Amino acid sequence: LKAAENFEQGFATIEYTICALIDMALHSLEDYESLDMLEFEKDQLERLGMPQGIVMRHRPPHFLHLFASEMYAAGYYVYLWAEVLDADAFGAFKESGNIFDPELAEKARKFIYSAGNTQDPEELFRQFRGRDPEIKYLLEKRGLAVE
Repeated sequence: LKAAENFEQGFATIEYTICALIDMALHSLEDYESLDMLEFEKDQLERLGMPQGIVMRHRPPHFLHLFASEMYAAGYYVYLWAEVLDADAFGAFKESGNIFDPELAEKARKFIYSAGNTQDPEELFRQFRGRDPEIKYLLEKRGLAVE
């Protein structure tokens, strides 16, 4: 079952990450007036070295919600970043030896779940974890970590 859970995670990670990188490049443009979206996408895929045989999970027209208003300030990458934070936070519970550790759960409640926008989220994560987020936990979760 564990092998099945991680089946094709490399493929899925590439197809998702390429969308995030193209979204960031799109948000970096200063002039959209003369934008040829198909040409932009083709150039970006070439620049990023997109492997043949893997297609984007979502093409730029699917990014409309990312440009819908100033109220939605997240880019496509935020979905992957949320997975990094989730995996790293759960890593704290695994490291404790008790995934139901009550003291750690209270710390997560205080600094993650109930803090809202009271402080910079980056600082709140540091207060919970004692350091910046690390990608290694997401790589382990996806079966992509090098032992």
